[in-house]
Amino acid sequence: MLNISHNQLNKKVALDEYSAYTKAHKVKYFVYFNRFLFAFAVIGVVILFLPWTQTVSGKGYVTTLTPEQRPQTIQSTIPGRIEQWFVREGAFVEKGDTILFVSEIKNEYQDPKLLERTLAQRDAKNNAALSYKDKVRSLENQIYAIQNEMVLKTEQAKNKLQQARYKVQSDSIDLVAAKTNLEIAKKQYDRTVTLQEEGLKSVAEVEDKRLKVQETEAKLISQDNKLLMSRNMFINAQLDINRTAAEYAEKISKAQSDKFTASSAQFDTEAQVSKLENESSNYEIRDKMRYILAPQNGYINKALRAGIGETFKEGEQLVSIMPSDYDLAIETYVSPIDMPLIHVGEDVRVQFDGWPAIVFSGWPDASFGTYAGKVVAVENFISSNGKFRVLIAPNPDKELWPKNVSIGSGARTISLLKDVPIWYELWRKLNGFPPDYYLPTANSNSKSEKK
Repeated sequence: MLNISHNQLNKKVALDEYSAYTKAHKVKYFVYFNRFLFAFAVIGVVILFLPWTQTVSGKGYVTTLTPEQRPQTIQSTIPGRIEQWFVREGAFVEKGDTILFVSEIKNEYQDPKLLERTLAQRDAKNNAALSYKDKVRSLENQIYAIQNEMVLKTEQAKNKLQQARYKVQSDSIDLVAAKTNLEIAKKQYDRTVTLQEEGLKSVAEVEDKRLKVQETEAKLISQDNKLLMSRNMFINAQLDINRTAAEYAEKISKAQSDKFTASSAQFDTEAQVSKLENESSNYEIRDKMRYILAPQNGYINKALRAGIGETFKEGEQLVSIMPSDYDLAIETYVSPIDMPLIHVGEDVRVQFDGWPAIVFSGWPDASFGTYAGKVVAVENFISSNGKFRVLIAPNPDKELWPKNVSIGSGARTISLLKDVPIWYELWRKLNGFPPDYYLPTANSNSKSEKK
């Protein structure tokens, strides 16, 4: 009842006499209620100072730790046609097991004896290369023999030249002697003529001396002719040396030309042999590619090309396989505002789809059904969904992850950050601030050591 009137009934009427007033105004009720409010306030204040773990949540799915352990598709490196399947969907295969057999569809590879014929061509070309090599060796021997013969012929010509030189010198000396004999014969003739005029010599003696002079002149002319012939022989000997050098140089040049032609043919044939070896190796490898093999141990998930006789192009997916040996991991995504808070080595709690869990994000120790993990990789480029990719692996020091978790199933991750009081977390939430920035313990220690 509001006391807004000057006529105050509570001062004129005794309210204690009414039972309703007595029941409404009990002093003991106010005492209990005040105690409850005080206890609630004390508990609330205590709760505000309790520690609270800041977290960054994310949604992802189960994957494998390394790329080679993830589900993959098997492609064919050559185009072909499916001829035979050796496995069924869900079957286990080991590395190297044959999954299917395909046949060639290109005309240039359909010959069943293509490899055999290519090897025969290679052998024939190889024999031709060996023949050219033998021909080159024979020409080298021929050139060596010609060079030796040229040396001998040159020495022979030089010997003839030396003989001609000595002959010229001998004939020159004989010519000088003939001239001297002519002069002596002339003097003797003149002396005999003088003595004959004085009567001391006979006419017969004068005739003898005249004959002697004529004979000496004939010998002089003959010796002069011999000297000319010797000089001609000397010149011919010099010409023989030059002619021998030119003749054998021509023979050597021709033999070397034949050698170079044979060497060129040998190298060209060897190049063809190498090309045929390359083709035969490619054909052999291509023939093995007709058998599609399992790249690793795993299970056949699905045949993407199922029909017998169905054709496909190179690089086209034929079958998908799931490796049998793998290490579980979580691929999750975080918002860009939380990206600076995620570092390699941070602790993470993981909740798997289909596994019951009671999660208290601020009190991870009180959560039930979550599993421990560690951040092993953080992507530095934003994904197509507008978030950053984070890879989480199991923490070997804590509880093991469930073995029956399937790859591809969903998971929820909670990254554990800094421990703060609850009042601080409420104040941060009300103001819309992000969680406190911090570095993991290892990074913090290294940073403090640098300082």
